[in-house]
Amino acid sequence: MQGICSLQYPFKINNNMKFRELIIVLFTVLFVQISNLELSAEDKYNRIVSLSPSITQSLYYLGVQDKIFGCTSYCQMAISDGKEIVSSAIKPNLEKIAAIKPDLVIASGFIQDRDIRTLRSLGIKVKIINTPKSFEEICEQFESLGELTGKIDKAREIVSKSRTRIRIIQKKRETQTYKPNIFIQIGASPVFTVIPGTFMNDYITFCGGNNIASNLKSGAVGTEFILSKDPDFIFVVTMGIAGNEEIKKWEMFKSLKAVKSKKIFVLESDIACQPTPLSFAETLEKIDKYISKK
Repeated sequence: MQGICSLQYPFKINNNMKFRELIIVLFTVLFVQISNLELSAEDKYNRIVSLSPSITQSLYYLGVQDKIFGCTSYCQMAISDGKEIVSSAIKPNLEKIAAIKPDLVIASGFIQDRDIRTLRSLGIKVKIINTPKSFEEICEQFESLGELTGKIDKAREIVSKSRTRIRIIQKKRETQTYKPNIFIQIGASPVFTVIPGTFMNDYITFCGGNNIASNLKSGAVGTEFILSKDPDFIFVVTMGIAGNEEIKKWEMFKSLKAVKSKKIFVLESDIACQPTPLSFAETLEKIDKYISKK
């Protein structure tokens, strides 16, 4: 199974990844209920364990990577820097985390409650960051991390620059009469699509498009659904050669508008699925560029 990405876990798929982990991560992308992130800047944290690649990336953006003492097996940058691996996609190694003696663990919303309770029973402070449902929530969470790490000015600067990049695209699209029908594909077998209530839906609306799945409450779709909606653009969110393979599959359906006009593109999952202000802005700019192609 390839091409799955998560709004919290923008990782590269490998053959050793368990099917169960993939399904749970994908479930988080499309169905998890969102709650606000509550963080306090009262305490100073110098030994942080991150249980999500997007959280780890955010800490790097804020320039506090020296405070990271543990990460997941999908935090490639942190691993390259010699940070200790203390968790898989969904299962933290509680003994390893306790041995690090962190003053803060930042966890994603689908780490199991019993693991959170165990960490807290050991006197370890745990903050939970749920998957954001919009670009606005991405910015709110990022600034909250800035407050927590003493980097609020840096966080606000990054958010401000990202908002400026996004407003340029929105302003350009405000006057357009053309509203392309867009399908953003997540995964390959089975196929899932971006639905309202997820931050990836903002990619579509911010560039003036219509989401072909705007009426769906579940992201699981079949080929027949895509054919019936006949999108103008297809964006496949995946990594490496898997994207080219998916393009070839869609090219078999020669009646599709996106096929006839050669409007099928790949978005790198380790950027598109990462809920940070910078990665969101970068992905939106790519989508806008593809839509603007003649």
